[in-house]
Amino acid sequence: MNLNQITIPVSNIEQSIEFYEKLGLKLIVKDVHYARFECINGESTFSIHHAENMPADTGVWIYFEVEDVDDKISELLRRGFVIEELPADKPWLWREARIKDLDNHLLIIYHAGDNRKNPPWRINEQPF
Repeated sequence: MNLNQITIPVSNIEQSIEFYEKLGLKLIVKDVHYARFECINGESTFSIHHAENMPADTGVWIYFEVEDVDDKISELLRRGFVIEELPADKPWLWREARIKDLDNHLLIIYHAGDNRKNPPWRINEQPF
C-alpha cells in the first residue's frame, strides 16, 4: 500500500485554496466544493473539501516534509504566515515547526530524513 492522497474538511474553499497555494502547493483540480493540489516533491496529492461543520478541537495534523525547515519557515514568514512554533529539534529526531491553516488544522513543516521510517527505536519484525 502507498498513501498518496489526503483530503481534509475546510469551511471556505476559496480562502483555503489561496492559503495552500501560498504555502507552496500547486492547484490541479478545482470545483465549487473541492480542490486538489500536487505536492512539489514526491508523488502525493493533497485535497480539501467544503464541510458545514468543522472539528471542534485541533482538527487534523498534516506533516509536510522539506529539506530545510529553517529556510521554508523563513520563506513562510516573508509571505505573512503566522508561525505557531518556530523550528526546533525534537526528541523523536525530527526538526519541525508548526503553523495552522484557516480551519485550525495543524501543519507540521518538518525534516526527518531516514529517521521518519528508521528511528533507532524502530520495531523490527520478529521471526516466527
